[in-house]
Amino acid sequence: MGERGKKEKIEKSSTVERAFSAGGVVFKEDAKGFNFLIIKPVGTQRWQLPKGLIDGGESSKETAIREVAEEGGVDAEIIIKLGNSKYFFVWEGKKIFKTVTFYLMRYVKDTGKGHDKEVDEAIFLPFEKAYEKLTFKDDKEFLQQAKEEIEQGIQEPLI
Repeated sequence: MGERGKKEKIEKSSTVERAFSAGGVVFKEDAKGFNFLIIKPVGTQRWQLPKGLIDGGESSKETAIREVAEEGGVDAEIIIKLGNSKYFFVWEGKKIFKTVTFYLMRYVKDTGKGHDKEVDEAIFLPFEKAYEKLTFKDDKEFLQQAKEEIEQGIQEPLI
């Protein structure tokens, strides 16, 4: 994940802090069809889509590309924005309201560096297996949305 500290895009209020992250649903095609990238963070049993905090000066697109490279060990290009996930959680005694922007991303190549130390495993799986493994409902919904976009034929922006 990106560097933590002063550069994080976190806005403080009296009771709730806001955090902004971005990530991607990365797909690649092989002879059998499409496969999707999911990760298992260190020290957890959960499977999720790669994502991380937006560093100061970064756009959500830049963050998604960086996080997919760091957590997934792959370079990918953004096709379209899928949407936002919003939720509350408590971390170190603080209530956080987080917004995560997800993009549909096409695999380009392995980075050659593998995934970073915050991730135990990064794997590409067919849709059904990836969907079954994912822990979070929102991640499953973005994966489903990505599959539908691919099946409909991706309509890339003209600009």
